[in-house]
Amino acid sequence: MGRMNHGYLPAFLQQRGTDEYQGVPYTDSDRAAIRSILASATEASGTGDEPWPEYISSKLGTARGLRALNETEDGDAFYDVPLEATEDTEAAAECFSVAPTVIDVQTHFMVDSDNARRATPIYHEFVRQIMPAWWAGLDSVTQYGIAEYLRCVFLESSTAVAVLSSAPTQEVLAPNEVLTATRELADRFGAMGRLLNHTVVDPAKPAQLEQMDRWAAAMGTVAWKVYTDPTVGGMIGMDSRFVSEDLFAWRLDDEVGSGFLDEVSRSNVDIICAHKGIGNHPAASPADVGPAAAAHPDLRFLVYHSGYVVPAHEGVAPEGPYERGGGGVDRLIDSVTGAGVGPGGNVYAEIGSTWFNLIRRPREAAHVLGKLLVAFGPDNVLWGTDSIWYGPPEPLVDAFRAFQIPVSMQEEFGYPALTDEVKHKVLAGNAASVYGIDLESARRRAESDDCAWINQVASELKGR
Repeated sequence: MGRMNHGYLPAFLQQRGTDEYQGVPYTDSDRAAIRSILASATEASGTGDEPWPEYISSKLGTARGLRALNETEDGDAFYDVPLEATEDTEAAAECFSVAPTVIDVQTHFMVDSDNARRATPIYHEFVRQIMPAWWAGLDSVTQYGIAEYLRCVFLESSTAVAVLSSAPTQEVLAPNEVLTATRELADRFGAMGRLLNHTVVDPAKPAQLEQMDRWAAAMGTVAWKVYTDPTVGGMIGMDSRFVSEDLFAWRLDDEVGSGFLDEVSRSNVDIICAHKGIGNHPAASPADVGPAAAAHPDLRFLVYHSGYVVPAHEGVAPEGPYERGGGGVDRLIDSVTGAGVGPGGNVYAEIGSTWFNLIRRPREAAHVLGKLLVAFGPDNVLWGTDSIWYGPPEPLVDAFRAFQIPVSMQEEFGYPALTDEVKHKVLAGNAASVYGIDLESARRRAESDDCAWINQVASELKGR
């Protein structure tokens, strides 16, 4: 197909990635959808209508992209998007009006640190690989940071509350102190609880375990973020000078993990956000989740990425119906069901980056969502985006709002319908329950927020 201008495509059809993987290669179906979209762009050029890049980044463009994906499927319409939603702003708004309040439990930004500035040339090359259009022309690491994060997540999406997170290799991603400062500044300048923050812990370091009580009190910790896989959380292709060398693999149910979970039980923060999936490293497997959750029923386990492995990795099979002993999401289901943790239990499946990769693979998306809803129940699937890696998250939100599991797949595989009520739970209700958020108050705050605090927070952090 040749190299194309990504600005002519909706975000979910661009080859974007994160610090953990490069953009997934296009399939024949992807190329067919792209050809359909580009044909529309050609027809629209010179008409005097809204310029195509502005159109394609709007809800109209999201609708056009989702309809193009429908065209690649045989008979099943996975996205409920009428034609008029591609042409009329009010019709598009109506099309994506389900579950208007959103709580995003996985968001990130880049910190402006000495290490980050020294790593900038390497990081620029990395950025050009994963998102060549969105970041075009940016020449400072600060451009990848808090200002862009706040713009994308709060000014250009319907996110009411976002949870800030990071990784053990915090030389470029935000360290715990910055997560805390950002949330404190946001509240001071008027965000009214729209930002929450994790505290990242490396349980293999005893000194960090000893700090957990102090961190919980001083940092406003709402959950503990952990990575059992030492290969993640650092930039792909990043110079070794900027990636910690003292990380090693561990499990939630081994000696290291058990010691950590005992400390969590003694703390006043009972939520563990465990990174599981995306990469194919053995330590990223969710096999340890079920045993750990069964051994600690007093704790809640939020499984980031739900064990999904992006198809860019060699030997990764497409997601299909649940198969015992299978890969990807099936590994997480095996782990929890084998440990006797059923729907509505203390394990939650989070879909940040997972959903982004599934949008252009709607049949796989139906299998993944269907499997998760059966195994965990509609109250235990959580919305996350892994922002800001994919730009403003609204196209991802709208794709979920429009998505449906076809009746034929419900009947064949026993999946539940993805009703408006279920979408409301996934997009906001379940996270509100986990984090103790008053959803109606959060909705009202978001609707009345003039977002004046955003520039103040960005300016304050930049001056530190």
